[in-house]
Amino acid sequence: MEDTIDLYKEIFTSNKEFKGEIVEKHIKKYREIDNIFPQNQSFFIVINTSRKSYEFISHNFSVVLGHNINLMESIGPKYFLSFFHPDDLPTWLNISKELMEFTTEHVDQVERKKLLFTYNFRIKNSRGKYQNILAHLTPIEFDSIGTPVMAVSHYTIVGEGSYKPLIGAIKILNKKNVYETVFYKNYSQQALSNKLSKREIDVIQELAMDKSSKEIADRLCISSHTVDQHRRNILKKLKFKSTGELIQYCKSHNYF
Repeated sequence: MEDTIDLYKEIFTSNKEFKGEIVEKHIKKYREIDNIFPQNQSFFIVINTSRKSYEFISHNFSVVLGHNINLMESIGPKYFLSFFHPDDLPTWLNISKELMEFTTEHVDQVERKKLLFTYNFRIKNSRGKYQNILAHLTPIEFDSIGTPVMAVSHYTIVGEGSYKPLIGAIKILNKKNVYETVFYKNYSQQALSNKLSKREIDVIQELAMDKSSKEIADRLCISSHTVDQHRRNILKKLKFKSTGELIQYCKSHNYF
């Protein structure tokens, strides 16, 4: 966990610490919202990445997940991240890193206040059961070089802990007041692709479309024997027992 927190701090580094009146202004605003926010399957958090802290956690956090709001406020990310699914946490950190990099490298400073970040992950509730979370994060304060340092993140339960591909996306509010996608990536697909050669990816894409070895061979200009060899290598690398199991997995997780 210490390595995770160190990486979190590295991703969300800033040249200025935000506290005092700036923070209090946002806390007051979201406390008022929380007072009229009904009990449902959503909660929100005001995040201060410059201090690596949570400035405000809505009451639905404890309603939805059953975890302690006081510990969230006093311990911060170390407490929250300890409940992430261990298979999702490294990917979530990578998503956060790439969303920040894209923002600072490809979005003009004046446009960054119009951004909406979206990502998903699984988190364990107080009963020890994992639940699927969809998060929408909006930056509300920036440091002197335009890095988002305060944000409000809205979390919604969207499932009961089954595996779902991890997605990271950035949308920007355009001149027509419509959110337009400027970044989208399926990180679970990337994790799968990293294990395979480019030719094996070609073969698995064709298999996912229910193509036979002969049809794949014709499309890729290789022999049926080579296709079958690629198929065996793919099954071995991904630890599947059959081609049918592989195809079903790819289709159900929207890999190709």
